[in-house]
Amino acid sequence: MSKQQITFNIELRERIGSGGARAARKQGLVPGVLYGGGQDPVAISLKRNEVQKAIDTGHFLSSTATLVHNGDKQLVIPQAIQLHPVSDQPMHVDLFRVDAKQQIKVEVQVHFVGEEVSPGLKKGGTLNVVRHTVELLVPAGHIPESLEADVSELEIGDNVKISNIKLPADAEPTITDRDFTIATIAGRTAKVEEDTDEEATEEAEAAAEEEGGEEKED
Repeated sequence: MSKQQITFNIELRERIGSGGARAARKQGLVPGVLYGGGQDPVAISLKRNEVQKAIDTGHFLSSTATLVHNGDKQLVIPQAIQLHPVSDQPMHVDLFRVDAKQQIKVEVQVHFVGEEVSPGLKKGGTLNVVRHTVELLVPAGHIPESLEADVSELEIGDNVKISNIKLPADAEPTITDRDFTIATIAGRTAKVEEDTDEEATEEAEAAAEEEGGEEKED
């Protein structure tokens, strides 16, 4: 399933600074700044419901968006969002101008499949996720929705590395000096040893009580 396209119908803000931002919020808008692309920064206002809808997609900071102003369109990548500490309402956004073919760095979420049939997990192992996201270098117009990590054939002690994940032909991880680990199937050795130690302690205490009882009887 492809990502839901994000579109913002924006207005230019004549007032800048904290005063202009407060005025925008009073009008039900979210203040923001558009920068990058070799152009000067521009103060903008976005519709709050459109920003909230973009946040609800779950990939606001890992996909491009289209700005629309007076019929003109600009492709951007969200760089940051500020939320209200109590209400979680969007307070401010930073947007960076990009071209569809421009290579950008973006964090892409990893989805795991095959957990229900993994022999390692069936034997009591646990999926230890090392990286929930992977930073990719990819064209702005071709950011994948997610990466798929298959654990269906993994035993306890096995792992998924970046080389095991199929990437888009035009994407590559920003870490290139090693085949880094995404997740491992961890065993329950530590738990077993802990339980064994507890049983040994209980047995020792029981033995001591029995010896004490025999001494009293003597």
